[in-house]
Amino acid sequence: MADKELAELFYLVGKRVRHGYAHRLVPLGLNPGQARALRALAGAGQPMRMVRLADELRIVPRSLTPVVDALEAAGLVRRQVDPANRRSTLVVLTDEGRALAERAREARREAGEELFAVLTPGQRASLRELLERVESGGQDGPGGSRGR
Repeated sequence: MADKELAELFYLVGKRVRHGYAHRLVPLGLNPGQARALRALAGAGQPMRMVRLADELRIVPRSLTPVVDALEAAGLVRRQVDPANRRSTLVVLTDEGRALAERAREARREAGEELFAVLTPGQRASLRELLERVESGGQDGPGGSRGR
């Protein structure tokens, strides 16, 4: 029963982070799906094939098409034929897209800071450490079993 309660709390906190983030994206003219696509492209540091971008976002390629269409219409990305495989399309981040990806990243950081402002800096550091341990499956952090 305690696990379910912890999971529910985690879900509710995550929902609040997502809501705060989505609210901050509105003035940027982005929705969370578009911001995720920009973040993935900026993080890759190079153009990505549509199929790889969809995989990175964990969505089916046909769901990515309207996202890329909207980003392209806004001048944030452009499509180009992949010279390595002319049947594939690359999504290229424009300078404007890169700048907006950074602003969206800042919006996400601000949403988190606002939500976690009720915690002391030490509590936030402890929470970060615990969440990193959970996210890695307990394998990478202090006391983890990887490398033993």
